[in-house]
Amino acid sequence: MSDGPDHHSHDDHDEHDHDDHDHDDHDHDDHHDHDLDSLGYAVVTVSSSRSGDDDPAGEAIRSAVAAAGDETVVREIVADDFDGVQGTVDRLIDRDDVDCVVTTGGTGVTPDDVTVEAVRPLFDKELPGFGELFRALSREEIGTMVVGTRATAGVAGGVPVFCLPGSENAARLGSEAIVVEEASHLAGLARRE
Repeated sequence: MSDGPDHHSHDDHDEHDHDDHDHDDHDHDDHHDHDLDSLGYAVVTVSSSRSGDDDPAGEAIRSAVAAAGDETVVREIVADDFDGVQGTVDRLIDRDDVDCVVTTGGTGVTPDDVTVEAVRPLFDKELPGFGELFRALSREEIGTMVVGTRATAGVAGGVPVFCLPGSENAARLGSEAIVVEEASHLAGLARRE
């Protein structure tokens, strides 16, 4: 990004009116006023081969949620199928007890990796920083192979939705280092009137 004539700065001579943007105030004292006290999570494992007894990635997410003091209110396994994934996530964001949805699996580059394509149309707002941060953290573990992960996130119907890769390590990293740290803040902001 250049500092040319289109560069936007917030110098003392900045004449933009910020009165109607109070919700963007980054004052640390009130930045988290809208955070939810406790969250109900839906964890969705996208896999045609996993079962309830064999779901290490889903279990890693559930453990991270529990360690954060929140609850996994629903846990599902859905096959690598566009309509199945989209329908499942769409149904879960409409539940009153679900404040955050986390999917694991289907974010790679094989032909049956369709989670991103299925979930992205549901987003009212995308959260590109999630994928960027996840890949930055993952690079320490898997090096340049991060180019093959399409982890993404967004807000759908006032509910944050995070799409993580299907490996146990990736699910643990993403849920512990990012999701449980930010979900209450994002969910609170997304529901704010």
